[in-house]
Amino acid sequence: MRIFVTGGAGYVGSHCVRHLAERGYEVVVYDNLVYGHRAAVPADVRFVEGDLGDAASLAAAMTAGRFDAAMHFAAFAYVGESVEDPLKYYHNNVANTLILLNACRAFGIGKFVFSSSCAAYGEPEQVPISEETPRNPINPYGRSKLIVEWMLEDSAAAWGLGSCALRYFNACGAAPDGSIGEDHDPETHLIPIVLQVALGQREHVTIFGCDYDTPDGTCIRDYIHVEDLAAAHRLAIEATEPGVAMALNVGTGVGYSVREVIDAAGRVTGRRIAVEEGSRRPGDPPRLIADARRIRAAFGWAPAYTKIEDIVASAWRWHESHPHGFDDR
Repeated sequence: MRIFVTGGAGYVGSHCVRHLAERGYEVVVYDNLVYGHRAAVPADVRFVEGDLGDAASLAAAMTAGRFDAAMHFAAFAYVGESVEDPLKYYHNNVANTLILLNACRAFGIGKFVFSSSCAAYGEPEQVPISEETPRNPINPYGRSKLIVEWMLEDSAAAWGLGSCALRYFNACGAAPDGSIGEDHDPETHLIPIVLQVALGQREHVTIFGCDYDTPDGTCIRDYIHVEDLAAAHRLAIEATEPGVAMALNVGTGVGYSVREVIDAAGRVTGRRIAVEEGSRRPGDPPRLIADARRIRAAFGWAPAYTKIEDIVASAWRWHESHPHGFDDR
C-alpha cells in the first residue's frame, strides 16, 4: 500500500511514518516544516516540502505516485493560541484539509485516516469518555477537529471516502531506541517539561491547580504512547472501508495525575524535580480518561505502554540523548 502522509515530520506523524516504513509500506511525507523536523523522517522515506494551502504543490506531489491512502497529521495544536487567533486555526486545520480532501477525490485516494483529538468532546460530564459522549468542543482547536470529522462523514456519504478519525488523548513518549521524540517550540506538554527540569533547562515545573476533586488534588489524564498511536494508525488504514466514516478513541483507559507523572520522572531520572504550585487554568477538566473498548474490539489493538514509568523512561532516552532536540533549528 502506498500512503501519502501530511505532517509526517511532526511528533506523532514521524513515529507513524517510521512504523509504516519498517513494515513495508511505501510512504511519502508532505510537510511544510513549520513545526516538523526534516531529521525526524527516515532517510529512505521520500520527503516533499510543501504546504497544504498550495493546491498546485499538493497536486504535483500526488501526481508523482499512485497513492492508495492518506494519513493527515498536518495541523496547528496549541489550544491557547487557537483562542487568541481562531482564524489561523480554521484556515490551517479546516480550509487546508478541504484542499487535501479535494485532492484525494481528484486522485482517487479512497482511504483516509485523520489525526483527531479528545478535544472534540470538550468538558464531558462523565468519565471514562466513550465515542457516544456528545462532541461539544470548548475552543477553536477542538472545533477545528470536529469540523473535519463532519467533513469526513459527509465525504463518505457523498463520494464514498473510507475514513477513520482517531481521537487521541495525551500523546507522549518516544521511539524505544531514543532516536526520535518530542521536540516542540514552545513546549506545552507535561512530560517533556518535567524532563527539561531534570536536565536543568527549566528551574521548575508548574502544577496548574492542586485543589481538584482527585486523590492528590491535581488533574488526571490518559497518557497514550506515540508508538501505540502509530500502531493504531496502521490498523485504521487497513480497516477503512468505502463509504464508511469511523471515529475511535485512542487511549489506555488508565489515568495518571500530574503529581504521579512528576514523581515517576524523579524515579526514572534519579533527579529532583522542582515543583511550583499555580492556579487552575480555565477549561482544565479534573479527569480525561478514554473508554477505548471500541478500538480494541474493532482492530484487536491494545496499548503496549500502560505504566507511567515505562512511558516516561522512553521519553527520557530521547531527551537525555538529544537535550536540544533535533539539529534543524
